[in-house]
Amino acid sequence: MRLKSGSSIKKIIDNLLHTSKRYYTTLYKPQNDFDPYHLTLLSLQLPKLVTMMALRHYGEQEFPVRSSEHMSCKIIFAKEISASYREELKTTIKSRRIKPKLVGFLANEDPASIKYAECTLKTCEETGILFELRKCNREELEDQIIKANEDDSIHGIMVYYPVFGDLQDKYLQNVVSVTKDVEGLCNFYQNIPFLDEEPIKNCIIPCTPLAIIKVLEYIRVYNPVFLSGNRLHDRVITIINRSGIVGQPLAALLANEGGKVYSVDINNIQEIYRETGLKLKKYEVRNTNLKLEEILPISDVVITGVPTSSYKVPTVLLRNGVIAINFSAFKNFEDNVKEKASIYVPTVGKITIAMLERNLLKLYDSQLSLRNEE
Repeated sequence: MRLKSGSSIKKIIDNLLHTSKRYYTTLYKPQNDFDPYHLTLLSLQLPKLVTMMALRHYGEQEFPVRSSEHMSCKIIFAKEISASYREELKTTIKSRRIKPKLVGFLANEDPASIKYAECTLKTCEETGILFELRKCNREELEDQIIKANEDDSIHGIMVYYPVFGDLQDKYLQNVVSVTKDVEGLCNFYQNIPFLDEEPIKNCIIPCTPLAIIKVLEYIRVYNPVFLSGNRLHDRVITIINRSGIVGQPLAALLANEGGKVYSVDINNIQEIYRETGLKLKKYEVRNTNLKLEEILPISDVVITGVPTSSYKVPTVLLRNGVIAINFSAFKNFEDNVKEKASIYVPTVGKITIAMLERNLLKLYDSQLSLRNEE
């Protein structure tokens, strides 16, 4: 069907083409015309119609399929993403009369937890936060947390999990005072999106899920053209982790932005989604009989957090141009993942700690505000 020059549909498409060209130019300031690498990124920014019409407008180019013939994989390190947050933290903390204090409890011998504690100490020292690591046996942990809750000199508390296991660890997460829960793992933060009735003060979001959100924002997976609540519309995201600390809250955050999320664990694959429409509805969770072989080839983003060096995502199952993000302490992707991925993020640890520090500052300011009101 040919569009008449004066038709409203043609005007809409012309506007979309103009928007796509202007948006692309603003983001990437290309030296030449559309190039394959940035067209791939553009396809993640704009609705499919805009991208395809833009391609047609610029000469019926073939949409670039990710391969070594077209472009190389871009590796993005956590240090690059966390740098701006760390500088912001340093500046903010210098302005504080009393330095924020964070206490971390280590009650296990887990190598990943020990490494995380060491990195937290180093980063806090660099940004000006007081950090104290308290080691104890797990039978003493509850009493130690309660004492820290009652200590006004402590502004934030974290526990390096796992300690006992699912149910007992969930109990410990709720022993931490809501006013000092820097990890946002207590039920209070799981059940409400904001700290006050007016949607101004965001609630405390668990650090690693928040770090992954910041990664997705940095690489522009979120579509800024859409309103909040729909910014992941038409994105398919697979998360290979369903822990209550990372996988579950991350899946909820992504589904609440309109993404179709597949949550993978050893038992099954769940589909987490929200019905489309102008009225934003709560996401739904559905158990499926799907296999990894069925969902990986259709996933725009694959996020892994399997706590073992023996697990590897088969590169052969990944789609061309996939965005691969690993938050495990171990490499969950095969070495040849770069043959398929357009973007690969091997770790998120430094971003996680930056989000931990931001959460601490938020709680610090909230505590000072409450004391001033008394």
